[in-house]
Amino acid sequence: MFGTDNNDCRVPAVLAAAAGAAVGALGASLFLKPAKTRKQPTGSGSTTGSTGGVALYETKKAVNEYLQFHFGSEKDILPYEFGPQSALGFTSRCAILCERYCEALKDFNGESDPPSALDVGCAVGGASFELAKSFEMVVGLDYSQHFVDAAEKMKTLKCMNYTAQVEGDIYEEYRACIPEDVDVSRVRFLQGDACNIPKTIGSFDVVLAANLLCRLPEPALFLRRLPSLVRPGGIVVLVSPYSWLEAWTPKQKWIGATVRGSRKEPSCQVLMRELENSFDLVHQEDMPFLIREHVRKYQWGCSHATVWKRRKP
Repeated sequence: MFGTDNNDCRVPAVLAAAAGAAVGALGASLFLKPAKTRKQPTGSGSTTGSTGGVALYETKKAVNEYLQFHFGSEKDILPYEFGPQSALGFTSRCAILCERYCEALKDFNGESDPPSALDVGCAVGGASFELAKSFEMVVGLDYSQHFVDAAEKMKTLKCMNYTAQVEGDIYEEYRACIPEDVDVSRVRFLQGDACNIPKTIGSFDVVLAANLLCRLPEPALFLRRLPSLVRPGGIVVLVSPYSWLEAWTPKQKWIGATVRGSRKEPSCQVLMRELENSFDLVHQEDMPFLIREHVRKYQWGCSHATVWKRRKP
């Protein structure tokens, strides 16, 4: 598997990649109204499919799936002792990775601005709330208005009911709750476009993009925005299964995952070329995740988590 603290971005022989990722989003200043986006159709499609594009994230089923993915109890998500337990708690593990490598958290003495975090592609807000355990200001942003509305509702109510498929037409109701030790006043949610981030948004000590990159129509635009989005000495945490599909990203816009002549270009190597002028790769690891489709069918994926430190002048 991947090494942990080096600049060798090798791809393991087998990497399980999955399609269920929150389509992300940033596009509005903290002091501006959220950006308007084209109207998306609603329906009942699952986010774990390989077709459908961003419209899938504007469905009630998608909101229910992600409420369970982000907030469901371990028993509700995986009631089998022999299941992949290490893939549970994905949003918490992403937030912990951010906290571990953020120097601003370690150096904060109360005399400067408190450390801040931006969760791009926040979906229904699970990682944003987890980040609020350590960061005094957290902004969660997503392209899906339905996801942002659900995140705001979670912030207000602390808990929400959601339905999950058992089999066929049979569904059961469950309860999604924010951990009790989260100060929700630290979190704000906005809707916007990760490929068109305005300069007025400012900069952050941490930018997290979890299962976002391979769901963007122009991921390179997002990557090229990062140097001005991250404060010097700050970090970017990119977590991606590199599950590239033309339903989401035109092939000519993929970050790697292609073959040129006899040369293979893995995503992680192209990602390094995109970021190496402003960032140093300081850590990488495998980050498993699990999304329940119904009580006997799951999507298990293993994202590649990389931590990039913004160089100081």
